This record gives sequence, structure tokens and C-alpha cells, in this order.
Amino acid sequence: MPQFKRIMLKLSGEVLLGDKQMGIDFEVLNNLSKQIAEVVKTGVQVAIVLGAGNIWRYRDNTGTGLDRVTSDNLGMLATIMNGVAMQHALEVNGIDTRVCSAISMPQLVQDYVVRQARIHLDRGKVVILVGGIGNPYFTTDSAAALRALELNCNVLLKATKVDGVYDKDPMEFADAQRFEKMTYTDVLSKDLKFMDATSVALCRDGNLPILLFDLNKEGNIMKAATGQKIGTMITL
Repeated sequence: MPQFKRIMLKLSGEVLLGDKQMGIDFEVLNNLSKQIAEVVKTGVQVAIVLGAGNIWRYRDNTGTGLDRVTSDNLGMLATIMNGVAMQHALEVNGIDTRVCSAISMPQLVQDYVVRQARIHLDRGKVVILVGGIGNPYFTTDSAAALRALELNCNVLLKATKVDGVYDKDPMEFADAQRFEKMTYTDVLSKDLKFMDATSVALCRDGNLPILLFDLNKEGNIMKAATGQKIGTMITL
């Protein structure tokens, strides 16, 4: 029996890259969609926030001469591209999906309306939330935290390239120690960078647990979504 009724899954744009330098590796996208489809079939309601690092991200393009607002606007548009692609992949795998955007683009996606998104989730549809929060200077991690709170999700699942939160970079230090549990205050006071401080503070204020886990291992999305012991859990 699933532990969580409704989850927020945060996927970075980089996970869609696969072996490509830019854009979407559709083999990777289809594999992710199959794993998410299996979760939906257990009865867990799934909302997803997608990043756009595979297409555009401010910090990767600071030398372009674009100001922060313009650059962030491009990033928000790029999340819509990722969302439309994932919607197709999920529907190929038999999952009814809606893409809801903070930036109005009715020819492609629905406008994000909290009540409407909740209804979609109650009806078993996957809801992909794109366009960030519609404003620059906020990361897609912050968008995931905000939308998770608005949609009454039980947990925010942060999919990463590592199997939890460490006291230092495990790629550089063999003696890095992994935490099974942490508090929001620990994360903020230690200035850990797996999520930005705004998103962690939002989750703390809303008492929304964060589970950080390794996306690279097949089956980990199911384990995270059904409350199995995996990764690092951040709570009060």
C-alpha cells in the first residue's frame, strides 16, 4: 500500500539529456515515463515539476549579455517544451496527462489554476507543472515547493544524481558521510546546495517533507513514491 497519496516529483532538465549535449534524449524520457506510469498504476497521484537545464539555464549562459529577467524568461519557456514532450511520453505509456503552465500558452498547454490542477490529480491524471512560477529569480526547485504546497502534496521527491545528502561532495571525498534524515534547519545552516534556500524554507514553513534520492537506479522512483527506505528525508 502506498505511503503517500499525492507526490510532487521534481525532475531537473539535465536528466533528459542522456548522452546528448543539448535537448532531449527520448529513450531517457520514455524510460522515465514508464517508471512514472508504474507509480500512477499503484494509485499514487503524481504532480511533476520539470527544470530546463537541458535547453536553457541562466547560470550556464551568463556570458551571453542577456539580463537575468530575459534569461530566466527563456528558461521558463524551455520548461514548457520539456513538459509537452513528457506529456506525449506518458500518454504513449497509457497515462492521461495535463500540462499546466504559469505562463499562458493556451494553444499548447492549460493555464495553471490550483483548483483545476487538484481536480486533475483527484481523477488520476498526472499533472506536469511548467513555466516555473511565472516570474524570474525563482528556480524550478522553488516552483516545485510552492506547487506541492498549493496542491496538498504529501512529499516533495527531489530526483538527483546521488543517493542522498552528504556532508561534503561524495564525488570528491571518499570519506563523505551520508545522512538518512535531516531537518530543514540543518540544511539551511549548513548551506547545502542540493536545493536553493528559498525552496527549503518554503517546505519548512509548510511542513512538507523533502526526500532526496538517486534517479539513476531503475525502480527508485517507485521506491521513493511508495515510502520505501531510500535517500535522505528532510523534515522538521
